[in-house]
Amino acid sequence: MERHHKWIIGGFSTVVLIFMIVSGILLNGLIVKQQLNHNEVMNEINGIKASQAETESQISELTANLIETQKSLNLELNEIKTSTSSDFSGIIEESIESVVTIRTDIGQGTGFLISNDGFVITNAHVLAEGNEVYVLDYAQNEHYTDLIGYNLTLDLALLKISGSYTPLKLGNSDEVQVGEKVIAIGNPLGLQFSVSEGIVSAINRAGTNELNAYIQTDAALNPGNSGGPLINKQGEVIGINNFKVGGGENLGFALESNYIDEFVNTLSQNLYGINLIE
Repeated sequence: MERHHKWIIGGFSTVVLIFMIVSGILLNGLIVKQQLNHNEVMNEINGIKASQAETESQISELTANLIETQKSLNLELNEIKTSTSSDFSGIIEESIESVVTIRTDIGQGTGFLISNDGFVITNAHVLAEGNEVYVLDYAQNEHYTDLIGYNLTLDLALLKISGSYTPLKLGNSDEVQVGEKVIAIGNPLGLQFSVSEGIVSAINRAGTNELNAYIQTDAALNPGNSGGPLINKQGEVIGINNFKVGGGENLGFALESNYIDEFVNTLSQNLYGINLIE
């Protein structure tokens, strides 16, 4: 082969080699650029997902806050309606059908329903020395009753009657304030389903059991009121009417509702494995 032919072949090979090297460099640069673009896109996508997650979290938090605000607003509106009305007629209408008369062969008192399946709370002394006990509901239906349990220290007894009812709701007695308005529903001196109105005169008063567990009220309490509910302006039971001080006017005392809650749920857990009061 002649020399110039070798030179041409050698020059062509060099060009091809240079082309391949340059192509490789450009291709590698393109791949690197694409990888960088891919990483950048993925970072943007991850950023968008994180932003969406944060936005969804903020929306959920805002929704929860709105629900709580609405609940608080409804509660405040109910309180305003009650406080601006001249009486407790609306609450009485809603509550009185959940109050019952407790009768024995030697006397009578009051009780009230705490569950929709007929559990009734009353004072233990209402049942004392009685051989027969039955319950008269607001519709004047007479029910024979089962004694589920009692606590003499707290002067509480839990009864059970058959049927379906609307129970009263227990409030948190730790939140009771001196001066707030209350009503007592009971059967004073045999006058069924009588209502008296007053205020909370004091809290954490000591009883004969030496427990600082009583709400003092000036709502009139008389024999027959024992075991009836003391109800606040939200329609919640904050105490069970227990006794009055003789020789003084408007000195009534009600066991705080949190003691009722503890007694009932401890008893129902032991007997049924459930809480009767939520």
